Amino acid sequence: MRPILLFDVNETLLDLRALDPLFDDVLGSAALRPAWFAQMLQLSFVGGLTGDYVDFTAAQTAALTMVAQRAGVDVAADGVALIVDAMSSLPPHPEVPEALSRLSEAGFRLATLTNSVGTVAEAQVQNAGIRDRFELVLSADTVGNLKPSPAPYRMAAQEFGVTTSDTCLIAAHSWDVSGALAAGCQAAFVQRPGAVVSPIGAQPELVGQDLTEVAELLVKRWR
Repeated sequence: MRPILLFDVNETLLDLRALDPLFDDVLGSAALRPAWFAQMLQLSFVGGLTGDYVDFTAAQTAALTMVAQRAGVDVAADGVALIVDAMSSLPPHPEVPEALSRLSEAGFRLATLTNSVGTVAEAQVQNAGIRDRFELVLSADTVGNLKPSPAPYRMAAQEFGVTTSDTCLIAAHSWDVSGALAAGCQAAFVQRPGAVVSPIGAQPELVGQDLTEVAELLVKRWR
């Protein structure tokens, strides 16, 4: 049986480099974008570990303020909002639409599973022009636990009426892959530039340089 394919969205499908001009304008340097994303993840994960839930949009907003303070930059609230709002209209990586179509044509069922709040998740795939590839757009926010907590992966499996072992997460983040594997999912890793698999714990069965390569590996594996 082919697994249900669950796609991470930010960086896996959509290209955050589109935010670089905004970081130049608002914070004075596009080089601060990776630090912001890492800080945002840290805030989200701390919320999960301490039981004080922080949704992804709130974490993005707070992280921008922290990164600006660290850089010694004064940022107005409207500048912060400009960047956070732009998360809803990121472009897909160039190969993504065709790779998703390839998987659909091969008989896979596709859904997104993102930490973005539900309204943002829907806007992201709609604005990227890829909503029609997905049966469901799922947000971890609906269970009040963000990935890599097991709850979102289990929720996604339940939505399809299967067990986690019948799903396969596709992501460009090692923490997401580790979370999925720990929850009993299968996993494939998209090795975007700078992304590497964690050497700790279970390893993804499939690794590709981009979504095209991962898609071909998935099709070959379940032909």
